[in-house]
Amino acid sequence: MSKIIMNHGAGGEIMQEFLSKHIVSHFPKAAADIPLEAMDDSAVIDDIVFTIDGHTVNPLIFPGGDIGRISVSGTVNDISVMGATPIALACSVIMEEGLEIKIVDQIMESMGRTSRECGVPIVTGDTKVMEAGALDKMVITTSAVGRRSGLLDHNLKIASEYRDVKHRWCTDSNLAPGDVIIASGTLGDHGVAILSFREGYGFESEVQSDVAPLNKMIAEGLRAGGIVSMKDPTRGGLANTLNEWCSKSHVEIEIEQSFIPLREGVVNACDLLGIDPLSIGNEGKAIIGCVPSMANAVLKAIKSTPEGRDAAIIGTVKEGKERVILRTEVGGRRILEPPSGDPVPRIC
Repeated sequence: MSKIIMNHGAGGEIMQEFLSKHIVSHFPKAAADIPLEAMDDSAVIDDIVFTIDGHTVNPLIFPGGDIGRISVSGTVNDISVMGATPIALACSVIMEEGLEIKIVDQIMESMGRTSRECGVPIVTGDTKVMEAGALDKMVITTSAVGRRSGLLDHNLKIASEYRDVKHRWCTDSNLAPGDVIIASGTLGDHGVAILSFREGYGFESEVQSDVAPLNKMIAEGLRAGGIVSMKDPTRGGLANTLNEWCSKSHVEIEIEQSFIPLREGVVNACDLLGIDPLSIGNEGKAIIGCVPSMANAVLKAIKSTPEGRDAAIIGTVKEGKERVILRTEVGGRRILEPPSGDPVPRIC
């Protein structure tokens, strides 16, 4: 393959291979607690957590959110799922000449509102304009820094009372057989809402984007204690997240299809369009792995928050091949493959 295709940025296997071969391979390795080549949601250097995220959403404004809310939420979430406390954001905005200023105002107002909601200020930024036709309306890139907190230490201390914990952060490689998998809420909402609105299918009347900052919900889970891994299932959805965990933690994960929280509107839309809801990106959900003895306490803590009210235990970690097994509603078992790319492009 000699040219870039959409799947090179879609979060699935094709993107992972592309990043390893054509991006990360060219960069020098850093002496980091969690380095670039770990491919976690954030890097950690000297207990400073750092992440960056680019956003190319189409359309800019959609049912339940907009590119501004995604930019703040997604970057705050990338810091939070490491177990860190996000403390500040930076923002770069590139706009197409001819974009209406009232749309810019609406999106910037949304960014400010979301920043206040999660308590993470935007402290620096950059603005550029490109000539008409050189860019599709607007691209926003946000970065964030976070720090280690007493909540994370408390959380991992509880986890270590039940088993050895490999890492000092909630990394993709921290799972062990026996751990329990929790989804913080209904999956597929964001991707279906954007696809339906963009293509005029009409499902957005039933399903809106779930985009939201999760740092306060995650703090409650850490306060309960026992969490070892977390990830926000954006591009590639639940299927991609769990397969990454299996590969990096060298475990097998088995999930129960009937336990996975899904809205009826998402299921209906995916059935009609021939899309697997478990491979669709989300922007306001977290997948959590925790030691089994603390699973119910973590679930209760998450469900006490608005963002986690639909949370559910969906599976367990086992010894075995590095794969995800889905136990179907009719009692069968099948392998849940990682997606080659996101079936709904440009949703984040």
